[in-house]
Amino acid sequence: MEDTLTDSTYLILLALLEPQHGYAIMKEVNSLTNGQVDIGPASMYTILKKLQKSELITLEESSERKKIYLITEKGLENLKRDIKRRKLLYQAGNRLLAEKGRNE
Repeated sequence: MEDTLTDSTYLILLALLEPQHGYAIMKEVNSLTNGQVDIGPASMYTILKKLQKSELITLEESSERKKIYLITEKGLENLKRDIKRRKLLYQAGNRLLAEKGRNE
């Protein structure tokens, strides 16, 4: 997987800082974004498979036979790198808007 994460992948990795099953991940993403982002099951499970293949998350089985996912160290490092990248982009945009007097 590339170092640059899509918004959905970024949000799923954030949600997986704590072990969670699929439905809980969708609820957490919605909560993290104050209801602004919903990731549907098809998209989420496609992303989860890619994240597993890239070893950014692991899969564990719980006693209730639900699939529980958790971010790996590699996933955490990618997430931290992407947070820095997003912060840089935010700061650049904010600075340019302020310089042009358009940040009201």
